[in-house]
Amino acid sequence: MSLGPTTVWAVIPAAGVGKRMNADRPKQYLPLGSKTVIEHTLHRFIVHPAIAGVVLALDADDSYWASLHITVDKPLDTVTGGRERCHSVLNALVHLGNFLGEDDWVLVHDAARPCLTQPDLDILLDTLGNDPVGGLLATPVRDTIKRADRDLRSQATVDRTHLWHALTPQMFRLGLLTRALQQSLADDFLVTDEASAIEHIGFKPRLVEGRADNIKITRPEDLAVAEHYLKLG
Repeated sequence: MSLGPTTVWAVIPAAGVGKRMNADRPKQYLPLGSKTVIEHTLHRFIVHPAIAGVVLALDADDSYWASLHITVDKPLDTVTGGRERCHSVLNALVHLGNFLGEDDWVLVHDAARPCLTQPDLDILLDTLGNDPVGGLLATPVRDTIKRADRDLRSQATVDRTHLWHALTPQMFRLGLLTRALQQSLADDFLVTDEASAIEHIGFKPRLVEGRADNIKITRPEDLAVAEHYLKLG
């Protein structure tokens, strides 16, 4: 890999509750095969040789994490999450700033994306290792996209030529991403993902094409789909 002397850490914001799942616990703690969703997600980074450690941002009242008894052979730190995803990520970055350099890399990944493959992670690291900005996994939009009006009637078909679905991980330098999130929050800018914060301060993240099966679990039916993908390897 072309990462040079820099260090790579993963940040996993896991303070959300996942209301659309209608479950008795946050979606990251739901069972998925023989493990929970978050255990599958963590495993993707723990076993990768380029990842030096992981920081999890957990809800202040999280009562599930301690019960998992996860044992790993690299650092696994936790911080308190914030009101929104961006606040949780920023808390994790501030923690990393205590011992990493500004040019070290951070991979931010959704806790509810357990199907990330090692080849996709390899491609992201290889492509962005020397990139001046960083970037994210994404997939080109292949479906026809409609713009709806207030009555949920289709009023236009959107040109999909340059449209991509943003995925995670999203990979940026610690210093740049920290500044981008801080500035975005100061400007009351709506941060939908890390790339949007980077864009807000004038940079253009690189899109790295990944696999469409890197799905985010948001609804009950997604669990069965994710389990199918995990069985396929």
